[in-house]
Amino acid sequence: MNVADILRQAKTLSASERKELVKLLVDSLEVSDETAQYSILDFAGIAKHLADDEDPQQHINRLRDEWDNR
Repeated sequence: MNVADILRQAKTLSASERKELVKLLVDSLEVSDETAQYSILDFAGIAKHLADDEDPQQHINRLRDEWDNR
């Protein structure tokens, strides 16, 4: 069954049933707040280079040089 088949079947429903179907579909898309939260541990190891003692401008220059040499 594909979306076109489902749409054909939905068209056979009454208006109130189609509204209920739409509501149920929209509700099924909502993400709970619990799944959207992160733990501080999820960020471990991210941007480790920021802890280096490299000057930010030197870091940018190095990245640009690396890009130019590709």
